[in-house]
Amino acid sequence: MSMGSKLAQARRKNNLTQEQLAERLGVTRQAVSRWESDTAYPETDKIVRMSQLLGVSCDWLLRDGEEASDPSGREAPALVTRLLAQAVGRRVRLALYENENAPASDWCVIREFDGAWADVEFVREKKGQRGSQLIPVSSIRSITFLKEGEDG
Repeated sequence: MSMGSKLAQARRKNNLTQEQLAERLGVTRQAVSRWESDTAYPETDKIVRMSQLLGVSCDWLLRDGEEASDPSGREAPALVTRLLAQAVGRRVRLALYENENAPASDWCVIREFDGAWADVEFVREKKGQRGSQLIPVSSIRSITFLKEGEDG
């Protein structure tokens, strides 16, 4: 199922019209129509906002059947890499699958991303610590973009 089909399905399930969803996202009804017909693709911040409004994950919206997997058996959808590529250089909060080597941080910056691995600089503000780590994409459960000045 395409992202557009999933968007339309989730919108209907939430009893929203295209116009109502457009108003909540700050876009035109025509933009929502183009997304649902797969003739255009929404910006990353709109995907994140849609997932919150519609009660679905970004992962579910973006997954289109093409999947990349890692040796741990977890699978990362190929389209999620677009979201991570747009996160390079931005402050984000990452939620990771259980991993004892994962950094516990207030916020982080994705310094580089090659499609399979993210080079992440993490910050622990309470302890005043900074560090970096390579994180496989398959270990990232969710990503939250932080606004300028927003605390992690």
